[in-house]
Amino acid sequence: MATSIASRRLSRELAAISKEPIPHVVARPLEDNILEWHYVITATSGTPYAGGHYHGKLKFPADYPLRPPSVLMLTPSGRFKTNRRLCLSMSDFHPESWNPMWSVSTILTGLYSFMLEDAPTLGSVDATLTQRKELATRSLAFNAKDETFRTLFPELVDVHEARKKAALLAKPPPPEVTEPAAAPPLVPERRDDGGACSLVVAGGVACVAVVALLVLGV
Repeated sequence: MATSIASRRLSRELAAISKEPIPHVVARPLEDNILEWHYVITATSGTPYAGGHYHGKLKFPADYPLRPPSVLMLTPSGRFKTNRRLCLSMSDFHPESWNPMWSVSTILTGLYSFMLEDAPTLGSVDATLTQRKELATRSLAFNAKDETFRTLFPELVDVHEARKKAALLAKPPPPEVTEPAAAPPLVPERRDDGGACSLVVAGGVACVAVVALLVLGV
């Protein structure tokens, strides 16, 4: 449970973000737990993550701002492992470097800046540019499956649904498949001219007839 100091501090930060949003980032706390915040980074053009939406969370200690939060990213990005604490100068991996004057805005601005670098850290991964672009393309669909994401960021869920609808409208209809006409059944027929046998097709007699007695020399 948050101390009164942490609760007041995080409430002020939420009000400040509402007035002055963090560039390229949306951040909101859980309704029933102000110590857990979720964020979405919308990557800018000209980066390996362009068009991607990266969902993650900050888990604050009860005595924030005296100690730093843990920082996690939940969306596959090709830069960080998912749902793992990241080793950053403003995360709980380095309490010795934490400055109580830093805020949610400071942390998330620093996280996005570090994401755009290639410096390794505990919790980072290697990926090709192609892999990162592919993950960016699939990121919003991935996030939309998460119930917390859907609750906290309904406007981004709407973006996802609109894109799905546009893709369906732009997709050409599949070619119409017609069943080939069934061949008419062949019906054997006995003739009255000494045992001749012909094949009767539905609607007429086939042109081929076999005279069995003639073949046998009878």
